[in-house]
Amino acid sequence: MDRSSKFVLRKIVIDFVCLFVVGMTVLMFYLFGKPYERGFFCNDESLSHPFHDSTVTSPMLYVIGLFLPICTMMVFEFSHWKRVSSSAPLVLFGFNIPSWMSAAYTKIGMFGFGAAITVLTTDVAKYTVGRLRPHFLTLCQPNIDCSLPQNQHRYIEDFECTASGVSKKLLKELRLSFPSGHSSFSAYTMVYLALYLQLRLTWKGSKLLRHLLQFICIMMAWFTAMTRISNYKHHWSDVLAGSTIGTVIALIMVFGVADLFKERRSSDDSRIRAGSQQQQQQQHEEKVRAVDYEVAASSEGTQLESTPLRSESPNYGGISISEELGSTRRNR
Repeated sequence: MDRSSKFVLRKIVIDFVCLFVVGMTVLMFYLFGKPYERGFFCNDESLSHPFHDSTVTSPMLYVIGLFLPICTMMVFEFSHWKRVSSSAPLVLFGFNIPSWMSAAYTKIGMFGFGAAITVLTTDVAKYTVGRLRPHFLTLCQPNIDCSLPQNQHRYIEDFECTASGVSKKLLKELRLSFPSGHSSFSAYTMVYLALYLQLRLTWKGSKLLRHLLQFICIMMAWFTAMTRISNYKHHWSDVLAGSTIGTVIALIMVFGVADLFKERRSSDDSRIRAGSQQQQQQQHEEKVRAVDYEVAASSEGTQLESTPLRSESPNYGGISISEELGSTRRNR
């Protein structure tokens, strides 16, 4: 195994280990996490909403949120490679890996790592805060008689849910309202995809196509967030916090960790340097031409000064005045 292949393999292994650690932490929260057991007020109307099924289900969220950006990145990286194929292929174990595949691996890997970080950040907040969902009282039916005067305006912590036909998983989900996981994940994936389109969708055929696709991405995240409120899955503040988490992590990943626009800045700097060098070369050529012109003009002036002047006397009828004066003197 050559040295470059070892370096690439080590890099890939470390990347997958990092992603595995974050993913396993999320899985541990899902399987064994116990949310903070928060109490409630009997007269809290925000916890008395009916239970509805989700408009955007979890499988829909993760399939669209993951596969749409990944497929888009693969297509655009291949298209960019076909249009600007300037970098040499990567050699791994004697095989030539096209540069578009390595670029796609980097961008998709960064995207996947950011998605895992978003889910982990959301879960840490969920299990730490333990906020009750808007349909908590409807689904839990605590063993507390809220009609009694002594239970009015009293914070109740010691209770048990008595609803029949409700799984332990669903009872656990009742305490995971803040922040909204759907909102944070959809915001992260769609904001990341919109910024990626800003980088790669450079087609000159339409000025509005790229912005229309970016708007669709943002609207998908917005629609997902709004359904969490209308389905009584989250309070509005849960959705706001989740969308903020996803957007902030997407911006950090795009401009900080992955630095997607670095290559565009590099190409712009190269063009600027090339233009500056061309301008300097033109200015140098103009200066050289000006110096050559001054030297030529100076040499012509020197030649004119060194040429003797011939004095010519005016003549009339073919006889010059100087000849006539000399003849007159001799006759005297």
